[in-house]
Parts: sequence; C-alpha cells; structure tokens
Amino acid sequence: MENARPPWARRRVGPAWERWLTAPPGEPHGGSGTRLPWLSTLVVTFVVTVGSGFAGHDQPDRVPLDSLGRALLVLGGSLLLFRHRYPCAVAIGTAATAAAYLAAGYPYGPVFLLLALGAFSAVVAGHRKVAWWALGGVWASHVLVTHWLYRWLPPAHDGPAPWGEELLVTAWVVAVIALSELVRVRREQLAKAQAERAAAERRRADEERLRIARELHDVLAHSISVINVQAGVGLALLDSDPEQARNALTTIKGASKEALGEVRQVLDTLRTPGDAPRSPAPGLDRLPELTEQARSAGLTVDVTTEGAPAALPPGMDLAAFRIVQEALTNIVRHSGSRTARVLLRHTPGALEIRVDDDGPATAGAGEPGGGNGLIGMRERAAALGGTVEAGPRPDGGFRVRARIPLNGTGTAAAMEASAGPGASAGPGTPGRGPGADTVRPTATGEES
Repeated sequence: MENARPPWARRRVGPAWERWLTAPPGEPHGGSGTRLPWLSTLVVTFVVTVGSGFAGHDQPDRVPLDSLGRALLVLGGSLLLFRHRYPCAVAIGTAATAAAYLAAGYPYGPVFLLLALGAFSAVVAGHRKVAWWALGGVWASHVLVTHWLYRWLPPAHDGPAPWGEELLVTAWVVAVIALSELVRVRREQLAKAQAERAAAERRRADEERLRIARELHDVLAHSISVINVQAGVGLALLDSDPEQARNALTTIKGASKEALGEVRQVLDTLRTPGDAPRSPAPGLDRLPELTEQARSAGLTVDVTTEGAPAALPPGMDLAAFRIVQEALTNIVRHSGSRTARVLLRHTPGALEIRVDDDGPATAGAGEPGGGNGLIGMRERAAALGGTVEAGPRPDGGFRVRARIPLNGTGTAAAMEASAGPGASAGPGTPGRGPGADTVRPTATGEES
C-alpha cells in the first residue's frame, strides 16, 4: 500500500514527468529534500556549447566562439541547475547571459535553448510576468544591438540587420511563451483533478464511516434494548415465576448471540472490503420476524399494508426495515403503550411508512445516552431522497412517518446505499437505524 511506503520511497513513485506535471502550480519542484537536476543540466550545457561551435562554422560574419563565449554558455547552463528552486532568478539570469552572448557577436543557435528553458521554468511555476519580461528584455536588447549599437560592438564592420530578422525572433519568443503557457495550464488542470479526487476519496471515507457507525448503532441499540427489557422481566419473575424468568434469559442469550454475529459481519467486511457480504441485508420481508421479537418483549405489533408492494432495491429495503425497527425499539424503551401500529403504504412514486403508539412516554425517554435514533432514521431516509417526521400525536402517543421515493434520485441512491459494510449486516439482524436511541428505540424483540 502507498501509505505503508517510507516517505523517501513515496516521493519517487511513478514516472518523473508525471510527478512533475501533477505538482501544484507555483510549488518549487526542488525543495530542500529534492535533488538538483544535474543530469539534464549537464546534457543541455553540453549540447548548447558543442552546438554553438558547429553553428559558428556556418556564420562567418559572426565572432568565432572563443573562451569568453563558452564561459557565457556554461554560465547560462549552470543557472539551469536551480531552475526548479529559483525559477525567477534563473529566468532573469539566462536572459542576461543570452543577451550578453548575442551582444558580443557570437553565433546564433543553441544559446536560445538556455533562454527558452529558463523562461519555461518560470512560466510553469506560475511566474509568468517574470518570464515575459525576461524574453522581452532579450528581444529589446537584440533590436538595440542589431539596429543601433552594432557600430560599437563586435563583429567589426558589421551593418544593421534586416527588420525581417526580428519577425523570426518574435515568432520564436511567442512560441516559447505559448508552449510554456500550455504546460502551465495542463499542470493546473492535473493538480485540480488530483485535488478533486482526493476530496472525493475523503468524502467517500466519511460517508463510509457514517454508514458503518449507523449500522453498528442499529445492531447494538436494538439487541441491547431487547436484552434490557428481558433482563428486567427475568429479575422481576426470578422468584415468583422461574419458568418465565428462564424464557427471558433464553431470549437474552439469543439476542446477544445474534448481535455478536452481526457486529462480526460488519467488522469482517471492513477487513476485506473487496469481498461481497456473506449474508443478505434484512428487508421488509423480515417484518414477521420483527413483530415476533417485539411480541416477546411485551409489545403487540399490528402491521397493515396498503397498495401493491413493489420490488425495492436492497438499500431501500434495508432502510425501510431499519426505520420500522428503530421506531418499534423506541416504543419498547420510551413508551408505556404495549401496542404499536405499523402502516406500509405503497404508492406509484414512494413507499410511505407510519408507526404509531398510544403512549404515554415513560421516564426512560429522558435517560441519558439517547439522541441518535431520530437522527439515524432521518439520515437513512435522506440518503435515498426521502424524509422522516416524528413527534407527539394530537390525541396522545407518538408517531413516526417516513417517505422514501421509488424513482429518480431515490432509486439511484438506494442502489448505491445497498453496497458497503452497512449493507452486509446479517439476516439475523433486524435492522438498526443510526439513531435508535433518540426516537423510540426500536424495541423490536430479541434476535434469535
């Protein structure tokens, strides 16, 4: 894995040109821990020095390349060694070297490569004005030398250069600037794309953490609620009705075993993210099991279905199941009512869920530790483009109403939500919403 590599190794991953292109604009490529470009600088200096010597053979009217001319070429090439660390200084230095070389009357040719590389490095590093001024300065000095100062500068008996020659120099300057700007823009685009990918990765990681937290909360909140209720029953009947107390302990054993299995499945999915869930996620087809568990916890659940049931994507089916389970758990934990009514209304455009109880609220509703149930249900519905409303009813009791769209954004989100660790909770886990404790904990009976 990339993060497992030492820092020095990570800096060298991938081709050099790719690392250079994806570096943020304006960021020096050669920090204190980066090597200077010795090899490329030596190659460029050699090519410029040797090439200028050959170019002089075809330009008898220019001053032959001597030790001073070679010294200027070597100086300009040496400056390129620092083009990544100090692009502005190098652009100005190479421009001054080239201007001095041309003013001394030495042959035209590869010397322009030094000027081009210096300006190029400044532009791609984000110092565009410096590069433009450097190139413009060389062009202006060339115009002065070839049209006015040639009388006092070598070679001797030199005359003014034709103005058409300046068109070639101008075209060359424009080409250097255009190429530099093209590379600069490309680097900015790559850096922006890289930043967007990193942001998307962080966003996906945050969403995944939220989904895992929601699933674990639902698993634990539901099972612990059942265990708490059954433990109270067992303690109350331990002396007067040992058989009933034994049934409560059996329920506790089954619920705790199922909770451990579901938590293990979620953790296994985290360890092997590429593997498919070993068990299907729970859905509305498990409502009978959910009502039976609620009944064992002392809550009678009446389920009514209206409309023709439609096939739901796995993520949407899981969310609907978790919302019902969460609402029932909250009734068991926070309501004095022993009866709950669940209405599932299938319409052409949405699935509507309504869970009612007659109250009143018990003291448990104010116990610390709650606060995530309603939030969790709303998060599940919102992820699918739906809504959840919860609050007291005018005639007493409490009502949870959810609406999940069946098309458009809702369906697409449901398909996406069906993936990931959150969807891998085992079938034995009647869902748990990320916030079972806040609304009325889904006191959905034991999980056996």
